[in-house]
Amino acid sequence: MIKSKTAGLIISVCLTFSFMPAKSEVLPKKFYEAKKYARQIYAAYPYSFYCGCRYFTQGKKLVPYLKSCGYQARIPFMKNGMVNNRITRIEWEHIMPAWVFGHHLKCWQKGGRKNCRKKSPLFRMMEADLHNLVPAIGEINQDRSYYPFGYLQGEKRAYGACDFEVDFKTRKVEPAEVIRGDIARIYFYMSQYYKINLSPSLQKILKVWDKQDPVSRFEIYKNQAIGKLTGRKNPYIKP
Repeated sequence: MIKSKTAGLIISVCLTFSFMPAKSEVLPKKFYEAKKYARQIYAAYPYSFYCGCRYFTQGKKLVPYLKSCGYQARIPFMKNGMVNNRITRIEWEHIMPAWVFGHHLKCWQKGGRKNCRKKSPLFRMMEADLHNLVPAIGEINQDRSYYPFGYLQGEKRAYGACDFEVDFKTRKVEPAEVIRGDIARIYFYMSQYYKINLSPSLQKILKVWDKQDPVSRFEIYKNQAIGKLTGRKNPYIKP
């Protein structure tokens, strides 16, 4: 979501949260349920998180309009007879990857993510946490994988005008400056709520990002919407 700090967006007409159920504290129990609520929340600002691509609804799918942000696929749509379908759809990305919040659990050690979905209510809660979900172009979601955020030398753009770099050798990702604060505040929330330890080096980076990129209007809107729905807000997002 390459956001404008001053734009009125569509948010001003959506603050009544008319799509929300009447009862409060409705926690999505599974990832697929969370994606439905996330889709409703982001209808107020339908732009992909990392690249700022406008997207639209096509049946049950969310489809990015790649020209709106100058996005170019790292892997061509057709290569060696294979189709890169993931550039044609929006997926729901975990800012703190499932591997980070799940790999230390016994269920993960005995069968990975699939096993945790079956056997761990805690994992299902973390996987379905709306604060940690953002819309992303499928190819970006795939390339980011579970790599940590940080700084990369140079600006090797592999996705056209999208300010998003991945170093597959060092397994590190550098996002655009205008969303770094969003990332920091999500990490702080996940760490605090689920007792997930962050390395000192990562904490240092995130604290800088939190200061350099102030809270945006959409962050406030999203936090209020999720709070109204689930009864749980991100305390690091302050107006």
